[in-house]
Amino acid sequence: MKRNEYLQKAETYLQTLCGVKPNRCLGSKGNREATDYVSQLLRQWDFKIDTSKFECLDYISRETYLKCKDRNYEVYISPYSLGCDITAELVTVSTVCELEKCECKNKILLMKGELCAEQLIPKNFVFYNPDHHKKIYSLLEDKQPSAIITATDRNGALYPFPLIVDGDFNIPNVYCSDKIGEKISEKKGELFNLKINSNRISSTACNVIAQKNVDKRKKIVICAHIDAYENSPGASDNASGIVVELLLAEMLSKYQGDYCVEIIAFNGEDHYSAGGQMDYLHRYEKDLERIILAINVDGVGYKFGKSAYSLYEFPDNIKQKANMVFSNYKDIIKGEQWYNGDHMIFVKYSKSTIAFTAEKVSELMATYTHTSKDTPAIIDCEKLVDVALALQNLIIQF
Repeated sequence: MKRNEYLQKAETYLQTLCGVKPNRCLGSKGNREATDYVSQLLRQWDFKIDTSKFECLDYISRETYLKCKDRNYEVYISPYSLGCDITAELVTVSTVCELEKCECKNKILLMKGELCAEQLIPKNFVFYNPDHHKKIYSLLEDKQPSAIITATDRNGALYPFPLIVDGDFNIPNVYCSDKIGEKISEKKGELFNLKINSNRISSTACNVIAQKNVDKRKKIVICAHIDAYENSPGASDNASGIVVELLLAEMLSKYQGDYCVEIIAFNGEDHYSAGGQMDYLHRYEKDLERIILAINVDGVGYKFGKSAYSLYEFPDNIKQKANMVFSNYKDIIKGEQWYNGDHMIFVKYSKSTIAFTAEKVSELMATYTHTSKDTPAIIDCEKLVDVALALQNLIIQF
């Protein structure tokens, strides 16, 4: 197939994935539409498809308000927060030490300052969970406030950002900007009314796992996550990675090499439970020993800069082969290692792993990631075709 045909397909795939409604948030109608679309495409290239369902939460948030006397304060519902309608005294804390000492049972707790410096990892998250995050969750559950307000600054492109994004945490919570938090803090000790109108909805989702040459003993795995952050089209995070997988699948449609090729559209990387990743490990754990190479594609195609790859757990002979293949592509460079993607599933099991992202990923995350601005307009599909071609060449030569 000519390069121009791949480019046209890449643009179509990207627009389709970013256009599902309401979005690709795990458990949503749009998420199921996206996995159906990808699985149908993969079937036409003679891959064996597994779309086994797993349980997850969808979420609907409606209106919220915070009032003290006749004054309203602008707050936002934290994703997956339980609903409430509470009138209670306001208590304010800024540090873990203050949280340890405060009496806030049945009160509304405002968290600000040092306590809200970074988004908390969900309490039951398996892959990475700092002890100081666990301590904050434990203290909050022991102290039993009726509700929580978190005042935050900036996290990447989000201002403010939700400190808590966790369907396993059952204290109602909202978030606001640090500036609004200071205004709220001035009223500590006074009565506030907080109303959150939201619902958690039991749902299901699936990974899309496609295999070719299923009878081969060893396998090469290529993964990218298909879900997107709430209210974001998720072009770079990570529809572009799925587009690379679809292009690569067609390029390998007649592959008859020495390995099983497994293409995974993981579902849940941007979800508090990492449901798809956990489901894969639960059902495919015995298969991990078969993996000789794992490749993760996340955040590729940003219109500024090149595509960057990093290597993990690589013996020298395989490292040389990968570097040689990728050096043939002028818009692909070797970049820094990063540790917050799906490739870490395989690194954890000491598998030779490659992670692809954007050279200017810091700029991408600070400007677009997790926002409504993460649209196809920021993606250069020529770069997606290049990454797919590079991966095809690597797999054929492996």
